[in-house]
Amino acid sequence: MPTDDVKKGLGVLRDLGVLEIVLSGGNPLLRDDIEEILEYSSRFFVTTIYDNGSLASKKIDTLRNADFVAISLDTLDEKKFDYIRGVKGAWLNAMNTIETLRNEGISVGVSPTISQLNLYEIMDFTRYFTDRNVPVWYCLYAYDYPADNPMFGIGKKADEFEITDTEAMGKVCDGLAQIKKERPGVFITTQTLEALKQYFLSGQRTWQCKALKSFLMVDSLGRVAGCHRQEPVASVLELKDMWDSSQFDSLRKQYNQCTQCTYLCYIFYSIHGSVISNLSLARDQWKNIALLRAKARKPS
Repeated sequence: MPTDDVKKGLGVLRDLGVLEIVLSGGNPLLRDDIEEILEYSSRFFVTTIYDNGSLASKKIDTLRNADFVAISLDTLDEKKFDYIRGVKGAWLNAMNTIETLRNEGISVGVSPTISQLNLYEIMDFTRYFTDRNVPVWYCLYAYDYPADNPMFGIGKKADEFEITDTEAMGKVCDGLAQIKKERPGVFITTQTLEALKQYFLSGQRTWQCKALKSFLMVDSLGRVAGCHRQEPVASVLELKDMWDSSQFDSLRKQYNQCTQCTYLCYIFYSIHGSVISNLSLARDQWKNIALLRAKARKPS
C-alpha cells in the first residue's frame, strides 16, 4: 500500500473514532516509509510498533515518532529464547536493543508470549523489567484455527508451547494482579487477568468477540478484516461508508459468536470495548499512565 494511501486510510480510521494503532508484522520497520507513517500516525493516535530486536536499534530517529516500541522477548534464558526464535543471538540482540532504546529516551517495553515453555518464569521476568522501569505487555500462545480465505496466518499448533499446566496459569494471573498493585509497568488489566484465569481453570469464556466493532485488522494491502483469521471484507479507504452497513452488522453478530481463538489482544479489546469498560480501563491503568507521563517529561 503506497504511503499516501496509508495516510488516507489512517484518516478514515480517525474519522471513525479509532484511538490506537498497533503496527506489527512481519516487521513494519522494513518499510522504507515507516518514519513518515509513524510521524503521521502519532499525531492522531496512540501508536505502538513491534520489533523482534533485529531492526529497532538501527532506526532510532524513526522510533522517536512512536508512542511505544514493543520488543518481543519471551524469557531471560538466552539459550531458550534463541531456541524459541530459531536464531542464534536473538536473545542478546533483543536485550541490547532494549538497553539502546532506553538510553536514547525512547518509550520501550517488552512483550513476552506466555506459553508452557516460559510459564514458570513470567513472574520473575515481569519483576526484572519493571524493576528497571521497562513496562511489560503480554501475548498468549495461540495458534490458528482452520478458516476459509483468512487474511493471513500466524502460527500452527506446537505441543511444547501449548499451556497444559492450567493451575499454574491461574496462579500467574493472580501473581500478575498482585504485582500490578505494587508497581507500575504491568500492562494488562485486572479484568483481562480474571478472564484468562476463568478460561484456563474452568474452560469458560467470559467475553464475546468484538471484532469489527472494538478492533479490526488492516493488512499491507489496505484490506480490512475483523481479525486475521477472517476473510477481508473491505478496503480501509471505503471503511467509512461501510461501517454502519447491514453487511457489517451481520458480520459483527457472526464474529460475536466465535469461540475459536485465544489471542490475547483480541480478548483485551473485546473486554474493553464499551464506554464503561474504557472507564474501568483508565482506573485500572492509572499507575501506568503516571509512569508514561513521567517518561514523557524526562528530557532525552
